[in-house]
Amino acid sequence: MANDNSESFSTLRGMKDVLPKDEKYWRTMYETAQDLADHYEYKRIETPVLEEADLFERSVGEDTDVVSKEMYKFEDKGGNEVALKPENTASIARAYIEHGMRVDPKPVKMWYMDQFYRYERPQSGRFRRFHQLGCENLGIKEPIVEAELVSMAYSFFQDLDIDINVHINSIGSQEDRENYIVELKGYLKSKKSYLSEKSKEKLEDNPLRVLDSKQDEDQPIIEEAPQIIDWISEDSKQYLMTVIEYLDEMEIPYTLDSTLVRGLDYYTDTVFEFFEAGKDKGSQDALCGGGRYDKLIEEIGGKEETPAAGFSIGLERVLTILRRQAEDEEGKYKEFATSNLFFANLGEGARKKSLNILEKLRKNGIKVHHNLGKKALRDQLELADEYEVDHTFILGQKEMKEDSIIIRDMDSGNQEVVDQEDIVEEAKELYKG
Repeated sequence: MANDNSESFSTLRGMKDVLPKDEKYWRTMYETAQDLADHYEYKRIETPVLEEADLFERSVGEDTDVVSKEMYKFEDKGGNEVALKPENTASIARAYIEHGMRVDPKPVKMWYMDQFYRYERPQSGRFRRFHQLGCENLGIKEPIVEAELVSMAYSFFQDLDIDINVHINSIGSQEDRENYIVELKGYLKSKKSYLSEKSKEKLEDNPLRVLDSKQDEDQPIIEEAPQIIDWISEDSKQYLMTVIEYLDEMEIPYTLDSTLVRGLDYYTDTVFEFFEAGKDKGSQDALCGGGRYDKLIEEIGGKEETPAAGFSIGLERVLTILRRQAEDEEGKYKEFATSNLFFANLGEGARKKSLNILEKLRKNGIKVHHNLGKKALRDQLELADEYEVDHTFILGQKEMKEDSIIIRDMDSGNQEVVDQEDIVEEAKELYKG
């Protein structure tokens, strides 16, 4: 808390501002996602930043790191236990139940691009406030659902020129998983003295998370651990094989990863994660994760078991890659407010009319560079040169009196005078937006 004017404020640890200089990346990600959602007929959903804490405790799992260590949980002024949402699948499941979507035509397809909060150690690409893009498909259990989701996520990265390795596995039914956990825990206990301290902490409450460990000392133990694929039913194995057949048909490269389990309690059957190609999985966090969660709706109060699957993509991690691409390929990402036209004004009368002209152009779908904060015509024309525009519209005091406007060809320097009432038609002919 600042006590006097000499102190300044800064963001809390692990929180980051989204700055205008990065708009080109965020907007590229959003528009890429919107295009995919439109083509695959997913509709946008936005859930509140605050939810009942019990929603995540029951769905994600009380023994997971997300809930036990990372969730921002507190009591509000009404005495309710609430939490800043650490993920969106549980919130979407709650919305599905609350708004009666069970009677909607199936599947119910939803997508989001939202911000979330987890109290974890800030590090490269990982913050306490972060953004995710995700898709959820509810109401149908067919292998093609997972195939569609993997295809959408894969296409998102492909459209951004990011090469991806897809890792996929099955964790079987809830019963399969429980049987496997018993076997895994027994194995890990026999190797406990060799495990890292972090893995020792997870061993009792959430042994599956040991398989996600990036600690060097854990890797030999993980490699020799029982594989969950040996503990799942034949139906689950066949289901996974069918998903993979779809991926083969779409020529999406993948790795069958027997150590991939996903640590959230609601997952069953298919699970998958995406990693940047060319980098060792053990040295990096997943860019995308997802899978099937058929039990979740019923577990949080739904009237019946509802098949469901989805994925989420960590956008801060994608942002890091896009910035790197921009450094490697200068000009790869351009500012979005681009135009080949500039509008300049000179004099108070012209300035007063400027907003009216700019709005008229906007309503006709024409973007025009301008800077109404600069009064000198020379300064404005220099800015037009920086934008590398083809033509500049100039409105001065003489033009105000004559109801005209000048159009300057920025390459040749030639100028013509046209009536102000014709500015929209003239701009339409010149505009290359």
